[in-house]
Amino acid sequence: MKKVIIASALLFFISTSISFSKNDLYEKIDLFGEVLENIKKDYVDDVNQSEMMESAINGVLQSLDPYSAYMSPELFKEMQTDTKGEFGGLGIEIGMEAGVVKVISPIDDTPAAKAGIKSGDYIVKIGEEQVQGKSLLEAVKLMRGPVGTSIELSIRRKNVKKPLEFKIVRKIIEVKSVSSKIIGKEKNLGYIRLKSFNENSDKQFLKSVKEFEKKTRLKGYVFDLRNNPGGLLNQAVNITDFFLDDGEIVSTKGRKVSETRKFFARKGDEIKGKPIVILINNGSASAAEIFAGALKDHKRAIILGENSYGKGSVQSIIPLRNGGGMRLTISKYYLPSGKSISEVGVTPDILIEEEGEDFQINSDKDNQLNYAIKLFNS
Repeated sequence: MKKVIIASALLFFISTSISFSKNDLYEKIDLFGEVLENIKKDYVDDVNQSEMMESAINGVLQSLDPYSAYMSPELFKEMQTDTKGEFGGLGIEIGMEAGVVKVISPIDDTPAAKAGIKSGDYIVKIGEEQVQGKSLLEAVKLMRGPVGTSIELSIRRKNVKKPLEFKIVRKIIEVKSVSSKIIGKEKNLGYIRLKSFNENSDKQFLKSVKEFEKKTRLKGYVFDLRNNPGGLLNQAVNITDFFLDDGEIVSTKGRKVSETRKFFARKGDEIKGKPIVILINNGSASAAEIFAGALKDHKRAIILGENSYGKGSVQSIIPLRNGGGMRLTISKYYLPSGKSISEVGVTPDILIEEEGEDFQINSDKDNQLNYAIKLFNS
């Protein structure tokens, strides 16, 4: 394999991740070429050099952060294809941690959630395939498949010694992002469960609020963001804006001027200052963290539950000349206080860990929701 090919494949990635002088950079490229030549000549088995180069490129991207990754032409094309009901999923949002696929959040009422997959689980095996060493997008591809077919996942869970085995049947994942009801013994609290920040979530959320506001005896609101993996930034901004009169909601900062922006609230609080409690857990991520974090910073809501996931970055999909693509982090979210969400998350004002296997909405077993209701009566 010629060194000029190696250089053209790796120059951009190396130069963006590590600051070298020109001499240092070319020395590293030469060193990489030497390593490849030795593998080709002396490694115990024959290797596919094309696959090895793709693994090297993906390794560089994954060394940047858990969300940047390389997509081969085949995978990139598949990710862009409209499946039109032919393929199903499991209903989990996943990320990478130290080279291992980690569950950010199972989505309510999906096969994964019903099977017992939990936020923080590590996926170590998909079917017969070991996940270690695979990219995030490769793991996604393995989990996708025809609707009605099953897949077995091997899971490592904190404080559980042996791997857990789950057999899950794939389905089309359709998430109704907003559900609501009146709660409390006196039926005077508005409860809104926000499962994700999808297109039109803001309209659904506002509709629930306006219906509640017709009931003039409402004392306050509980917004449930537990196991909400996030979604669209504009939806997080719009929904947060419903409850603020002014001030910054979130900012994004990147190397490019175009990726550095600030989003501000417009005048008008839809619930006229009524108290808010927001429930979060380890599965609350991204847009959910923006919503909870902004209202916390503005002292507009009490945050109750567990520390959130800590997914505070924005990714862009960049097509490559070989027909593949790369998912690259281009900016990070910052709360009004100036704090970054990345790796840290949102810390609750009141730390209440979930009890039992999972939270049960509006039931005696849901200790977090029950605590939130008590806050309004204290």
